[in-house]
Amino acid sequence: MTVFCFVRHGAYGLLDQALGGRGDYALNEEGRAQAAAVARAVASRPVVAVVSSPVARALETAAPIAAAVGLAVTAEAGFSEIDFGAWSGARFDALAQEPAWRAWNAFRSMARTPGGESALDVQARAVGAMGRLAAAWPEGEVVVVSHADVIKAVLGHVLGAPLDLMRRIEIEPGSISRVAVWAEDARVLGVNWR
Repeated sequence: MTVFCFVRHGAYGLLDQALGGRGDYALNEEGRAQAAAVARAVASRPVVAVVSSPVARALETAAPIAAAVGLAVTAEAGFSEIDFGAWSGARFDALAQEPAWRAWNAFRSMARTPGGESALDVQARAVGAMGRLAAAWPEGEVVVVSHADVIKAVLGHVLGAPLDLMRRIEIEPGSISRVAVWAEDARVLGVNWR
């Protein structure tokens, strides 16, 4: 059995203000403290790999975790942030006026970001990456540092919940959500642990 410890990257300057998207934003002081707390939490676990979204804030979160378990960080595009296309970097207060933004948040199974990805695209690539990692490490724990909506998409897949309801799951910065995967099944072990 492979246990995935999905970690949302730590806090950064645009958090709750704008869509950071795949932009290279550094963690702020709170985010660095969150990354250090996760590193302490997993230091004694049987971690076999530390994998991260290639986005800077995720890689920065993964670095102290990898150091704590004595492993290198492997970047995996399957866990990258959603490609928000034209919305990348846009402030939430400005997006709130756009009908397409409201549709994206209400009907993610069918909506697409302008010039970017759909939630189904994100879910497919993240679940595919998880399958590859489970095959590579069929035992032990794999820490994956990613982004809130990517983690929600994986959890929704395992729970059999539609993407349209993924806003009902809270994934805070620096939180851990755990999923067990084996050949016959997968289970959510915990969500949004801090």
